[in-house]
Amino acid sequence: MITLTHILKLIVTAGAFSVWISTAALAESDRLDQLFGDLAVAEGRESRRLADEIWFEWSQSGSAAMDLLLKRGRDALDAGNVPAAIEHFTALIDHAPEFPEGWNARATAYFLAGLYGPSIADIEQVLALEPRHFGALSGLAVILEELGYPQDALDMWQKVQAIHPGQDGLESAIARLKAGLDGTSL
Repeated sequence: MITLTHILKLIVTAGAFSVWISTAALAESDRLDQLFGDLAVAEGRESRRLADEIWFEWSQSGSAAMDLLLKRGRDALDAGNVPAAIEHFTALIDHAPEFPEGWNARATAYFLAGLYGPSIADIEQVLALEPRHFGALSGLAVILEELGYPQDALDMWQKVQAIHPGQDGLESAIARLKAGLDGTSL
């Protein structure tokens, strides 16, 4: 028989767990905010180091099982097995739809499979969860340029520039698109 005391203990335990989760999420958010602030003004190696730290933070789901699905999907991509990667990333998204990196990883796999529509749909999910995701913005810029939307691609690259001005290849992509839009060539 469940007593009132037992029910109250369960409620208190659940509440304490909820506070712990919220505190951990706030700490992660504060860390990312600091990293993004530093990234916006960093140059050279420091910019790459900060971007790597952000990617590391993005890759931590908070669940060992979800992190394993992400790793398996990435390993499948590295091995050139795009269909298997999509399966792993889809399983990850099914179990952790609030984890932006699952969506981003599957968007990458869809892109590599030539499935631009599903890739763009996943990028939209990434950006809804993490609007500063310079990887997703970069991927969208590449897709938009390949689809023949240079102004939209330029707009995405400029959003990346505001977040991660030291990203490799950023300046040349912006210059190339501006030159094409102006009718000149590089």
